[in-house]
Amino acid sequence: MKVRKILNILTVISGAIAVTVTSLWIGKQAYSWLPPQAAAESHLIDDLMSFLVTLGAFIFLGVTSTLMYSVIFHRAKKDDFSDGPAIEGNVTLEVVWTAIPILLVFWIAGYSYQVYEQMGIQGPAQLVHLHNPMGMESAYAATNEAPVAALTEPVEKIDVLAKQWAWVFHYPQTDVTSTELHLPSDRRVSLALRSEDVLHGFYIPAFRLKQDIIPNHTIDFEFTPIRTGEYRLTDSQYSGTYFATMQANVVVESPEEYHQWLAQAASQKPSPANNQAASEYAQASTQPVKTGWTTVAPAASPLVNYPG
Repeated sequence: MKVRKILNILTVISGAIAVTVTSLWIGKQAYSWLPPQAAAESHLIDDLMSFLVTLGAFIFLGVTSTLMYSVIFHRAKKDDFSDGPAIEGNVTLEVVWTAIPILLVFWIAGYSYQVYEQMGIQGPAQLVHLHNPMGMESAYAATNEAPVAALTEPVEKIDVLAKQWAWVFHYPQTDVTSTELHLPSDRRVSLALRSEDVLHGFYIPAFRLKQDIIPNHTIDFEFTPIRTGEYRLTDSQYSGTYFATMQANVVVESPEEYHQWLAQAASQKPSPANNQAASEYAQASTQPVKTGWTTVAPAASPLVNYPG
């Protein structure tokens, strides 16, 4: 009997170790499920994702392993139709399995809020007190991984206007307007987000950045692109009929290429940009038979130096 008890304990310990190691391995795989990290803040979301996957895998494998262990080693013998032992309850066990999920929820909430604050995402609480904007600390600074140039160079300021259904980017230093967002790599970027009409959402999956844009408010949002390439900006909030057309290219390039692009764009005369929503609306308006609901007319195509 004593030997059997020892074997049971060793089996539980071995199972717990196997479940823990497997869960950690699965959590590491979560990094490969996401797009390449294109902003300094990306690792904050990726680490949180890995943590949640690890925790979820541990719970799933732990529960499944316990069930399998019970079915295999503690099943009734063949032709045994007798009742099991009368167990009325265990207060200690009930307290433990209630307390553990509560602690896990607080752990997840605390970690998530910490990431939320480090990324400088502004929610309703900050919008109520716009005279005291949230301080946004670079993820580089938080991890002590910032290149010296990224910390000493001035912040690049860009105005972002969201409207039904287009993104418009204005670079005040050179008075350049574009429907394509160009950003310098390894330089701090400050966006002044503004909505012309309804609620919009600034979302770049490769940057792991998402910020709601509230009408009649200007929201300052900062981040640091670190990977050159072309990415996609989408509206994360449903903003009406032609919501799916509200996308824009995001081009991250070296500071030299970025300033060359600004100089080239500044030399071009402003012209109306192509607007897919306006084109589709015009086609629908000319149809003899109306199919679909009445919709808001898209905003006029913006005048830009660089249409993208």
